Amino acid sequence: MNNDNKKENYEHNKPAGLFADKAYEATSNTANSTLKSAVTQSVETQDNQPLSTEPLTTTTSMTRKTIASGEPLKLAVVGHTNTGKTSILRTLLRDVYFGEVKNEAATTRHVEQAKLTDSQTGEVLVVLYDTPGLEDASGLMDWLEDNTASRRDGIERLQQFLAADIAQGGDALNINSNEDYSQEAKVIRQLLASDMAIYVVDAREPVLGKYKDELAILSWAAIPVMPVFNFTDAQDANIDEWQTMLARRNLHISTRFDSVAFEFADEMRLWQNLATMLTHSEMLEQLMARRTEDWAQLNDEANIIIADFLINVAAFVREISEDDDPMPVLQQMQEAVRQSERAMQNNLLNLYKFYDNDVAATPLELKAYQQDPFDPELLKSYGIRTTSGAAAGALLGLGIDAAALGTTLGLGAAIGGIAGGLLSNTSSIADRITGVKRLYIDPATLTLLATRAIDLLTALRHRGHAATDATQLLYKGEKSSIEQSLDDESTTVTPWPTHKLPSELKKARGKPQWSSLSSGKSEQAQLLRADMAWSLASKLQSYKPE
Repeated sequence: MNNDNKKENYEHNKPAGLFADKAYEATSNTANSTLKSAVTQSVETQDNQPLSTEPLTTTTSMTRKTIASGEPLKLAVVGHTNTGKTSILRTLLRDVYFGEVKNEAATTRHVEQAKLTDSQTGEVLVVLYDTPGLEDASGLMDWLEDNTASRRDGIERLQQFLAADIAQGGDALNINSNEDYSQEAKVIRQLLASDMAIYVVDAREPVLGKYKDELAILSWAAIPVMPVFNFTDAQDANIDEWQTMLARRNLHISTRFDSVAFEFADEMRLWQNLATMLTHSEMLEQLMARRTEDWAQLNDEANIIIADFLINVAAFVREISEDDDPMPVLQQMQEAVRQSERAMQNNLLNLYKFYDNDVAATPLELKAYQQDPFDPELLKSYGIRTTSGAAAGALLGLGIDAAALGTTLGLGAAIGGIAGGLLSNTSSIADRITGVKRLYIDPATLTLLATRAIDLLTALRHRGHAATDATQLLYKGEKSSIEQSLDDESTTVTPWPTHKLPSELKKARGKPQWSSLSSGKSEQAQLLRADMAWSLASKLQSYKPE
């Protein structure tokens, strides 16, 4: 399935969540939306190639008024080709589909627009413009020096350039001319129609003359320009050299914003630094306040998703007769839990607007998330031990007779060794009389499921929407629980000791009606466990390694 078809599918099956509507037009079906969208966008382009029906009128007149109180900020995103301008916008917008991201020059050929709005009021706060890359600023600077008067101000010189044939491209150029600056012209037109600009710098690049010429040309537009360093997590970043050069050009305010290794604090610093450069910064201050609220609310909702999943699994119970072979039931229960975990993981991905597709690879494609949660080796790698205290998998392949399960070794230990993940409860007198055994998911497996879910949430909160490789940083500067445990086997990486499950999960043991896996009644079971899910979610917050 190609990416266009996948995008169409998501338009008809949008997930609920704070950022769930950002990349798409709103639909009439809002019954399943639990939270308002933090950002809504519309995408447009110049040069008679619209991506929507709304015309892009702000850039065609080449006129700009100083931003006034209460007006949306018009922010141009500019820079050399292939520095990650579109990547930064994808991450700011939480939209894996915005623009086109490739590891090659001149991917963006036209100006595209996106709007950031107040998630509560719908008010447009910032209008972002993704511009083509500057390809030959040094050649353009030579032309400007040769063909415009130095005594004229910068805007006049840029306007003279925009009126020249070399800015038009195509048929307007002389057939013998090798000068085509139509891409640069698109950038300059947008620059002159904007209130301010961010100049995206690939922090891995050395400081070269072409970048100095770009900054000189941008300064002629007479609007505030703030450099933004992308790919800052790279080992070969040259930020110190860049800052020295920028300071010599009176650009003393800059910020770091990595579009792949995302940090919410870096985004807030970006908006704050822009605000310091404006006379009227009310819109940016409103944006920062709303995004901070929404980011916290998004985390709350994610923890509720995880808590609800864990309680659903903890309450899962199946009954078998004393003489029944538990293996068929065990396998059925395992498969139900696998599917439930995958559904929970997909809910988290959708909540943070990551989709399991070819546009942006997700952490689920990493080996740690592909392993079967009932694999004894996986339990061992997390340092998790079975209910009996023996290493998970130690009894694997011993061929214990099914009729002996629950006697000397205990059902939890025996089945945990054979296939992992269940325990029995025969403490009830009625159960003993009737010869019934109840099978539950054991504490070791519940602890593993919780640890993986918390790891995934942390990864998503530190992953930019421009990440195209599943191996690109789970989250900046940190290791997942599985990586920590491999480094130090004595390190406890689980959210709680296996033998000390949270009270909410213990209580779920006696409430089979709470589990849709037991009853098959999904909505009813979810309502019954809702209060416990809220309680457990508040505890999960303290386990998050941020």
